[in-house]
Amino acid sequence: MENGAVYRSTTEAHPGPARGARSGLVAYFNLRRLKGTRLIIKLLQLVLSLLAFICEEVVSQCTLCGGLYFFEFVSCSAFLLSLLTLIVYCTPVYDKVDPAKVKSSDFYITVGTGLVFLVASILFALTHDSTPAELAAIVFGFLASFVFLSDFFLMVYEKRKEPQPRKPEATVNEPLNAQGL
Repeated sequence: MENGAVYRSTTEAHPGPARGARSGLVAYFNLRRLKGTRLIIKLLQLVLSLLAFICEEVVSQCTLCGGLYFFEFVSCSAFLLSLLTLIVYCTPVYDKVDPAKVKSSDFYITVGTGLVFLVASILFALTHDSTPAELAAIVFGFLASFVFLSDFFLMVYEKRKEPQPRKPEATVNEPLNAQGL
């Protein structure tokens, strides 16, 4: 049997221009669900929490390590949660889940991560040994926590700006001052 007969039915001689590994992945990635400011904030959350984690990982020695370990856990968790949130918003997973639940999860994840990241940054700032890597990690930690909290306040502002459905008023057939006869 010659090799041409084996491969002829499964391979294309001239694949089209829209084919390839990169085009298939890009087809599933959509940035249109996050508009302007929200997309920038989500990307900043991702990058700053990653930078805080990387700078913290460079630290080789510590005298009071509790703050460092807590900061390590929080910065890594913040990076993974922001990555997960970005993946949900930018892939077809968003279409398979109720959008209200995605926004609600994003709301609570953002506020929780922002507050815990702020506490971890304060604790690490109080217990650090003043090495350049620790100082950089603290700066990135505070910046990341402020970005998370600003995203939370932006979501609260957008939610308050939405029109709230009103309850229909009960109709009364009799006037309020009517007396029983």
